[in-house]
Amino acid sequence: MNDLPHGDDDAGLDRLLAESAERLFEAHGGRAALEEAERGAFAAPLWSALEEAGIPRAAAGEDALPLPALLLLTRIAAAHSAPVPLAETLMAGHLLSAAGIEVPEGPLTVAPVLAGEEARRDGGRLSGRLHRVPWARHAAGLVVLAGDRLVLTGRPAVVAEGANYAAEPRDAVDLDGAAVIAEGPAPDPVALRALGALFRAAAIAGALGRIAELTVRYAGERVQFGRPIAKFQAVQHGIAVLATQAAAAGAAVDRAALAAGVPGAPVFEAAAAKVRAGEAATQGAAIAHQVHGAIGFTYEHTLHFSTRRLWSWREEFGDETEWAALMGAMVRRAGGAGLWPLVTRRAVRA
Repeated sequence: MNDLPHGDDDAGLDRLLAESAERLFEAHGGRAALEEAERGAFAAPLWSALEEAGIPRAAAGEDALPLPALLLLTRIAAAHSAPVPLAETLMAGHLLSAAGIEVPEGPLTVAPVLAGEEARRDGGRLSGRLHRVPWARHAAGLVVLAGDRLVLTGRPAVVAEGANYAAEPRDAVDLDGAAVIAEGPAPDPVALRALGALFRAAAIAGALGRIAELTVRYAGERVQFGRPIAKFQAVQHGIAVLATQAAAAGAAVDRAALAAGVPGAPVFEAAAAKVRAGEAATQGAAIAHQVHGAIGFTYEHTLHFSTRRLWSWREEFGDETEWAALMGAMVRRAGGAGLWPLVTRRAVRA
């Protein structure tokens, strides 16, 4: 389900990577880790296991994995509702490596998340305040866009702790006086935001896959009027739509991943992935809760750990409305002659 469509050698590598990650999340994640995280604790055993396996460093160094593999890891983590900043660390590492900056150890995060926010740089110091920064309170370093420079600074100064619907940390950070540890050329703000949108779309695709599995299993087990509800045509139709939405979100992410090697950031493809994943999240979560009925809304059931993440992630790094408007503007600029190349361009990984 998580394999990306590309060459046989890379597909084999992705399968090994996926299997390793799956085992780690199953062994060190689970409900206990999720409940502790929702009470404010950091899932240190899970993060330590991931670090021992080298997964958070997958984007670092000469052997850094390409973007499609990083998105694959993000999808797997999201399928397990892993309460750690793996997506943020992989995204930060990818940005730092592209800018020629050594990737530090420990969990990392990236800002800004909200449109219109920016960091200011004055010599070797930063200033400004950023909001809704993912996992800032647990991050060892922050990668931030400051003008035309990508900057690595140390542990963020959290001035207000917050959370999204899934109780994942989303904190306000004060950058005033923060030291510039390293810097390099930055992507433009739209490209950086598009990368964040792509990582969130990958997470949505992973969570939707797990939701589809949970829903199919529950429908086969729940008996009503003497037979499993999976036998009822209306339920079958709903599950088919849910599976279609999950597949569509995954396909959109895969398409954007294939475009990662096109010169310039794959903004159009990332926008399309975020739009499609956001639409799938809305429909998929609704169907899953309809099939599960009342039990799906209880804290005791596991469904909400995934659906609350869907509702959160679809808003971060831009929602469907924002990215659909940007796609429309790009299509308008491309014109009739440029439309087909824009929507069909491909890149093959070396």
